Amino acid sequence: MTTSFHDQLAKGWKTSGSMLCVGLDPDPDRYPSQLTDHAAPAYEFCSAIVEATADLVCAFKPQFAHFAAQSAEHQLERLCRRIREDHPDVTLILDAKRGDIGSTATFYAEEAFGRYGAHALTVNPYLGTDAAVPFLARGGVIALCRTSNDGAGELQNLDVGGRPLYLRVAEMVADRWTQHGECGLVTGATAPRELADIRDVAPDLPLLVPGVGAQGGDLEDSVAAGATPDGRGLIMSASRSVLYADAPDGDFVAASRRAAQHLHDQISAAAPTA
Repeated sequence: MTTSFHDQLAKGWKTSGSMLCVGLDPDPDRYPSQLTDHAAPAYEFCSAIVEATADLVCAFKPQFAHFAAQSAEHQLERLCRRIREDHPDVTLILDAKRGDIGSTATFYAEEAFGRYGAHALTVNPYLGTDAAVPFLARGGVIALCRTSNDGAGELQNLDVGGRPLYLRVAEMVADRWTQHGECGLVTGATAPRELADIRDVAPDLPLLVPGVGAQGGDLEDSVAAGATPDGRGLIMSASRSVLYADAPDGDFVAASRRAAQHLHDQISAAAPTA
């Protein structure tokens, strides 16, 4: 029986005692020297990070473009299979930000949930509910809401009938998309005030919170703004700060674990206790 996205995530929170998510964004310009000539460097690099940090996380989030740009989709398949088989309590989120008309979305859904076996997929909500239904029929959907990049406010903060667009998106997902399947929202740690507003609109949805590492988001304020009273509710995502942590001795695996452990401890200290 396939585990639902929300049940899988609840299992990940409970088993790991963590709301940390490690993003798997392999950059060939930053691979450690020992992997430069490897036949499958994206897989080898990311799988080493997975094994070093799996007990500290509730989720892993491979970023599709980082693999596709290297013609490494088969390495991504292999990585996703390893996560599912070797770490069954960890939630697998494919970060691909898909979004298209229903007929095309059906094929994107097959790619994410069939080919890669993701528990959840990041989705662009701009096309509305009908375009999200093919994804929701197959697995969890995490809709972009208030993102962590510098230009996010250009559209996401626009006034739409007295409320910013990002809150209209949160309302749409919480009220309508949840009638078709299991959802979450992306809201960056670079905007904790907006994150708090989103939590008010969507009190029961998991929030994927990027930006706590290299982008300089406020971890403590974000946890305070978005965590549920039981000390859960968030998927706090860090990528570069873990993958490419400073390793003076050249041991990138140990360095990534130290960085993940530090974030894990910070998140746990900031979270409310049930």
